Amino acid sequence: MTITRREFCAGTATLALATAFVAGIAPLARLVTPALAQTPSAAELAAPSPLGEMTLGKADAPVTVIEYASMTCGHCADFSTKTFPELKKRYIDTGKVKFVFREFPLDPLAAAGFMLARCSAKDAGDKASDKYFALVEALFTEQRKWVVPKPVPPLMEIAKQAGFTEQAFEACLSNQELLEGIEKVRAQASEKFGVNSTPTFFINGKINRGALSIDDLAKQIDPYLKS
Repeated sequence: MTITRREFCAGTATLALATAFVAGIAPLARLVTPALAQTPSAAELAAPSPLGEMTLGKADAPVTVIEYASMTCGHCADFSTKTFPELKKRYIDTGKVKFVFREFPLDPLAAAGFMLARCSAKDAGDKASDKYFALVEALFTEQRKWVVPKPVPPLMEIAKQAGFTEQAFEACLSNQELLEGIEKVRAQASEKFGVNSTPTFFINGKINRGALSIDDLAKQIDPYLKS
């Protein structure tokens, strides 16, 4: 699947939001053919995504965790609200893990959420990641409020709480270059890195699919800290 401008315009509120895609998320099998995916090298994974990285933690931490997620993915929301706070407390804030978050939208509404997060971080300088993650967290926390048949009012309300005006909201969702950038991140993940579900994690280059628990993460991370 490729999120084109035409599909996006049919799927976002300020640009004549359609509701059909909200009723259900297309299976990931339709987004990528696993047989065509390549096993990425550590260097390929470490290269910044086409939009630039959004990261938390120490740059030279011994473990790098990369998450590919979709804003409309329920499992991603569960990970964000239930597991990520403990990951941050135990590993990211202590300098043991560098966390990298990358966009893998499953539908136009998810792309819209990512666009708003990217716009919130624009011109924020060294606070860009903080602003980005703050809105991502809010969108995941309030996911059931805006992933609905009429998502625009609740989505705009969340954006306003993050500092958007209505004009800024509409301008962000009309940004063709930003939409294309998010599509490039998604396409790279599916075509080169074998991402075929969300959330997908790479822990020091090793792929892990599904919403991992903190215990699952610890089993993957701790051996690197002992070596």
